[in-house]
Amino acid sequence: MSIPNDKAVDEAAEETRRRRRLQFLMDLVLATIAQSAMEEDEAWELIRSARGAALRMFPGKELAFEMIYLSRFRRLMQEKYGLRII
Repeated sequence: MSIPNDKAVDEAAEETRRRRRLQFLMDLVLATIAQSAMEEDEAWELIRSARGAALRMFPGKELAFEMIYLSRFRRLMQEKYGLRII
């Protein structure tokens, strides 16, 4: 069994921090859309901004964002605005 070096531990801690920050951001965006009286186009703009922030934190993870978060956003948009989104 090998002992992880300081750099590997630091990188793992940074990855964990970024994941927590991303989850907080996505939860905040979902709650903001759900609880506010914003217009549909404002909500989509907020989702686009959240996507941009997520991809800056995790470059190259577009597919992961779409699989994990975009489905949640679509579901919320359908519930709130009555949209039929495929």
